[in-house]
Amino acid sequence: MENAGGKGFSLARRLYVSRILGVALGLVCVVAAMYPLDPPPWVWGFMLFNGLLWPHLAYQWSRRAGKPYHAEYRNLLIDTFLGGFWIAAMHFNPLPTATTLSMMAMNNVAIGGLRFLLAGLAVQVLGVGVGLLIFAPAFIPATSAMQLYACLPLLCLYPLALGWICFRQAHSLGRRKRELLALSRTDSLTGLLNHGTWKDQLEIEFQRCKRQQEGGAIALIDIDHFKSINDTYGHVAGDIVLRQLSKMLKQNLRATDVAGRYGGDEFCVILPDLPLNRAAAVMDALRDRFATLGYEQDPALQVSLSIGLAAFNPAHTDATLWLNDADQALYQAKTTGRNRVICCSDQPPSQPVLDSV
Repeated sequence: MENAGGKGFSLARRLYVSRILGVALGLVCVVAAMYPLDPPPWVWGFMLFNGLLWPHLAYQWSRRAGKPYHAEYRNLLIDTFLGGFWIAAMHFNPLPTATTLSMMAMNNVAIGGLRFLLAGLAVQVLGVGVGLLIFAPAFIPATSAMQLYACLPLLCLYPLALGWICFRQAHSLGRRKRELLALSRTDSLTGLLNHGTWKDQLEIEFQRCKRQQEGGAIALIDIDHFKSINDTYGHVAGDIVLRQLSKMLKQNLRATDVAGRYGGDEFCVILPDLPLNRAAAVMDALRDRFATLGYEQDPALQVSLSIGLAAFNPAHTDATLWLNDADQALYQAKTTGRNRVICCSDQPPSQPVLDSV
């Protein structure tokens, strides 16, 4: 319900300015068509109400409605009804009538598509019918020069304003779509790529290495005794450690390297075009720097990393086998004392293991 209310207020704000402009320019058009007909005073009063007061009344009506979105659609149908009413009042003067019909149709289709366009046409016919009941049915076949010039501002300025509103809305939707896409690809805690997105990048890198016959390396990083950190210092401290590691990865890796959170306390890095020995040096420097970090929450907290590295193996048939090599190296690092970097290279193709998060 809150989301619907927010959309309704947003729609009302967008249409407020365009309605002020549209009915004001429409007032000029209608006044020019009605002046030669010498209408009674109440018609002049109704014209001024429609052209000057109605946009503000409609906006306040929508703001105070329980369902602002539905209220604004009702206001749009009232706009359309009044347009039909003035068409009959102007005795179907060709240019003012065509201008009113086209501007109303453009507005309705921009707001609600074909369905709302058809609903607007039905309401417009009703407005014409009410106008014919009040005013004597008549047809004025000629448009004067004054009436032509009075229609030009509405024909030129209102489409420009409506186009600008549509552009702003499309730009806003595009920005939100990009933000949602970024959120769906990243881990919310660390800001690194999430498990699925990193795996997709690994597959892309694997295919690139096979196609270009170039090497590279991948690293799996595990925070040693992370469960004990959570149990001893609390989950807040654990989250700080995870964010600290992600920060170090962002600061110390190349722009071409791809880091992600593989799951829990395990991180992963793709190191394109980097020989295994250089990749090991990079990871060992990272491990060393991370081990010397201090934590304000508890100076006694010391954290180390176990890292498994694997070079691209042309004999592998898919990226899962490459990842499995790094996983085996990480397992060896954890079972031989932790706080170290172990490389897995020049081994025969291994069997894949299931991902574990």
